[in-house]
Amino acid sequence: MDNLPADWLSLLILTFVLGMKHGFDADHLATIDGLTRCNARARPRLARWCGTLFSLGHGAVVMAIALGVSALAGHWAVPGWFATVGALISIGFLVALGVLNLGAVLRAAPDELVAPVGVKGRWLGRLRHAGHPALVALVGALFALSFDTLSQAAFFALTATQFGGWREALLLAGLFIAGMLLTDGINGFWIARLIARADQIALVASRVMGLVVSGISLLVAAFGAARLLSPAVDAWSDGKELAFGAALVVLIAASFAFAVRITRRPATA
Repeated sequence: MDNLPADWLSLLILTFVLGMKHGFDADHLATIDGLTRCNARARPRLARWCGTLFSLGHGAVVMAIALGVSALAGHWAVPGWFATVGALISIGFLVALGVLNLGAVLRAAPDELVAPVGVKGRWLGRLRHAGHPALVALVGALFALSFDTLSQAAFFALTATQFGGWREALLLAGLFIAGMLLTDGINGFWIARLIARADQIALVASRVMGLVVSGISLLVAAFGAARLLSPAVDAWSDGKELAFGAALVVLIAASFAFAVRITRRPATA
């Protein structure tokens, strides 16, 4: 929290980029994949919108928490241990997601689409097979009840005290949600397309994204661990949050675009 951009425009851009990055979270991808698959045959129209509905539900909770915490920002300070504990939890989840998704790619049968693997989605029970728009949005809302969301709420609350108040916090929350909505929505449409196609090219594309999700998760976890363990790395990265976030989003988006381009090729006989 101490390394936030000092000017308002950079902060707005960073918040939108963080939203896009959050939308590429492996748990988001895995849950949207599952919701899309279970609705693909019986409710194909809903299947295409699962990513968008998930993101709207998730964003509603982020918005509510950001507003609530911003109202208390003058009476509450972020504990000093908050950032360290949050970093450790994030690193642990990223390593688990990276290993699980790499294993999914390696274990997939030659004729099987690789499905992203998540951790949080396993706690949802029957909601993993939600077949109503409101229930899909509820799944997204439940995903927001995590340490990640608390960190984001603290981020919005802190900026509210620096740049104004609850209106500024609301704007930042809205930009974060817009970025997340963009990536989650595109992901839902793309998964529906893969499931509908399910030919050899789609199989290759699903493996490309599986390896990208795994590699990015492990890479970000390694960088986070390096920042915690090495003051030199932490000092070097200070002030580069926007550049790192943008580079990560560009890398994932480029891989995603490559996979989409593959699926647009005509299937070979």
